Amino acid sequence: MPDSELSVRTRQLFLRDDNTYGCAEATLIALQEHWSLPDPADSGAAMALNGGIAYSGGPCGAITGAALAVGRLAQERIPHHRWAKIAARLIIQELMADFTAAHGATDCHTLTGFDMTTNHAEFIASGVWRTRCMDQIDFAVARLAPLGDCDVWDALMQRFGIPGAG
Repeated sequence: MPDSELSVRTRQLFLRDDNTYGCAEATLIALQEHWSLPDPADSGAAMALNGGIAYSGGPCGAITGAALAVGRLAQERIPHHRWAKIAARLIIQELMADFTAAHGATDCHTLTGFDMTTNHAEFIASGVWRTRCMDQIDFAVARLAPLGDCDVWDALMQRFGIPGAG
């Protein structure tokens, strides 16, 4: 799926008027589909991660959803569990550093300016999720999308020193 198609698909998932998928779910599904992982529409693992984990304002759902997708990809591509886990962590650490550089933080409360536990309806009404959150989801998905290319993946694993990842 070309990047523009991936962006359109990500937006279709997240910007629904019925708010079916939160940030973590949309990120997870978009990457799973892009990487052709099994059961790509299954967002169950990400349901409680939206709003910074259960609306707590913690880590951005774009990051936590991406972490779930990267874990699945690493598990598919690296036979040794320990090395797959190390690879997934290193990828997400780099994403978080880049995300912070681009957006100034990684926590939902700082990124949105809302306490979702008490002001979720206000957050939805504000439209911040349609702009700022969508930009953050686009950032995470676009940053990780190239990992679907085995050559890109192999080069990254080589840089990380992950054995048997090819």
